[in-house]
Amino acid sequence: MGVAKDRRSPKALAGLWAVALAVVAVSATLNAQTLQAPVLALRPVTTGDLALYKLPSTVQVSGGLTTVALGEPWYLEVQVDATIPAKQIGGVTWTLVSKPAGSNAQLVSSPLTSSVPVYEPAGRLVYQVADRKLLRPDVNGTYIVSAAVTAGTSSPTTVAQTYTGGTYMGITTCGECHNSGPAAQMVKPWSTTLHSQIFTAGINGGSGTTGASCLACHTVGYDTNNTANDGGFAYLMQQLKWTFPTTLQPGNWNQVPTALQNVANIQCENCHGPGSQHTASGGDTSSISIPQNTGQCNQCHDDPTHHFKGTAWENSMHAVTTTDPAGNATCVGCHTGTGFIQRMSGISPITDTSFHAIDCAACHEPHGNTATGTTHQIRNMKSVTLGDGTVVPLTGNDSRGYAVTAGEGILCMQCHQARVNASTYVNSTAGSAHYGPHEGPQADMMMGTNGYTYGQSIPTSAHQFVVPNTCVTCHMQEVATTDPGFLHVGDHTFTPSYTPAGGKKEMLVAACQTCHGPDVTTFDFPLFDYNGDGTIQGVQTEVQSLLDKLSTMLPPNNSVKTSLTIDSTWNQHQLQAAYNWQFVNNDGSRGIHNTAYAVGLLNASIEDLQAQH
Repeated sequence: MGVAKDRRSPKALAGLWAVALAVVAVSATLNAQTLQAPVLALRPVTTGDLALYKLPSTVQVSGGLTTVALGEPWYLEVQVDATIPAKQIGGVTWTLVSKPAGSNAQLVSSPLTSSVPVYEPAGRLVYQVADRKLLRPDVNGTYIVSAAVTAGTSSPTTVAQTYTGGTYMGITTCGECHNSGPAAQMVKPWSTTLHSQIFTAGINGGSGTTGASCLACHTVGYDTNNTANDGGFAYLMQQLKWTFPTTLQPGNWNQVPTALQNVANIQCENCHGPGSQHTASGGDTSSISIPQNTGQCNQCHDDPTHHFKGTAWENSMHAVTTTDPAGNATCVGCHTGTGFIQRMSGISPITDTSFHAIDCAACHEPHGNTATGTTHQIRNMKSVTLGDGTVVPLTGNDSRGYAVTAGEGILCMQCHQARVNASTYVNSTAGSAHYGPHEGPQADMMMGTNGYTYGQSIPTSAHQFVVPNTCVTCHMQEVATTDPGFLHVGDHTFTPSYTPAGGKKEMLVAACQTCHGPDVTTFDFPLFDYNGDGTIQGVQTEVQSLLDKLSTMLPPNNSVKTSLTIDSTWNQHQLQAAYNWQFVNNDGSRGIHNTAYAVGLLNASIEDLQAQH
């Protein structure tokens, strides 16, 4: 299908391709039975895609749902293992197996060009597109499509999928079932979200809808490229001859016809597809969609330069989370989106261990979450218990008696922690290739706890006390659309720095400047001579110097290391120091998260090893 374009920075692309090439190298030695099985998938198409891949304006946006309104597209694609050479991918035989009586729908060529890749960034590491088709429903009911494909050295494989065409019913009908009883957790929390009010507030002069161009996302079923009677806002607007008001002011909402109010704002059918067949069947769940990827959010949130949360996320490491932990119930609680949702819902053991990127729904509850008390629909704001038993609250005193302000960063801390108790782990665990804290101990570092302290009182820096939303405050800073780092740093990239091709590294220091002053233009700003060499260098330079000094004291000695090769021959003192080296190194901030604690741990380890000689 050709080489796909990508929004990622050159550095991110280099890392991504390194992973992909490693996969290719390994897969080349395996037989055809180890390849990813072909799948028949639906490709979401976003406004961002239209611009990025230079698609015609007549190409309709799609959330990639199996349930769509009459006249809306299903962008079908057969995906095969990414490692199969193009010459080994045979043709695809498509069949429209069945369709409703009276339907004239046909499979036709897809408008998506060969430059358009598999949708999910993580999916691009394991799949490539073999062929594409387009199908639009014209009658309410069920459509079944199959495709036969030969890929690699395997025999032809037939894949099939069932789709539902329907019409929109609006919030009144949805609320009849989903506003009471066991299903009340859907409509009631949704009614408190910005989604539920975005059109209403905007048309009355508040924040939200600012013009007719917003209707495609802020109402149900607004598609000017669709002329079918789908029951959506665009069709009803035309039938009722209603026009968008020229002046946004209080009272406008009351002048909107009731039928249009019923399909206004962002509601159930924006994310689940039209509900006519679901309603007619008495609630058959197979007749309505549950979003399986980020396409449903990104049909609106991948629209640079104003609705770009999904666009930024595509440049994050969350978007390309590794497939390795899939299948392991002890790992997927952090390493997959669906696993994290189950973990935050209290499901134990986790039952969904399939691979799934850490996407929008992992961190945000789509229906809203009144318990978290935020406008961002954050999934969970409960206290976090670190591996050493330290309980970190949303705000207030932690279990040590410290007054911390974890704020919205508390969701990040659910996963970004060491996951072991250093004091017991270090003294009871033999050396091995797997020795050490989990690779993301940022929460422990930020809170100044769970390093190996040698019984000392290691000081801590003030970030945990004074940064109102901890991780979020610094890693999700807003970046101007005119900034060269836009979509590559901050916001939902979660990345604090960015180096453009041939350019100068850009660091998000605005949050630092609120306390440290406007003179701070880099993370590596000077404070003290932490490494004792008589010269005050930048914090990160000083901490890296201590890391290097400690690494030369660990086997094999006298060599600066970027990683440790630990085995059963390491003695207790070496393992104690190794834990702290990994703890500081794997934190990744080189002292920025907690300078005092990082320096204290490294110096304590160096002093202990020196005392052994």
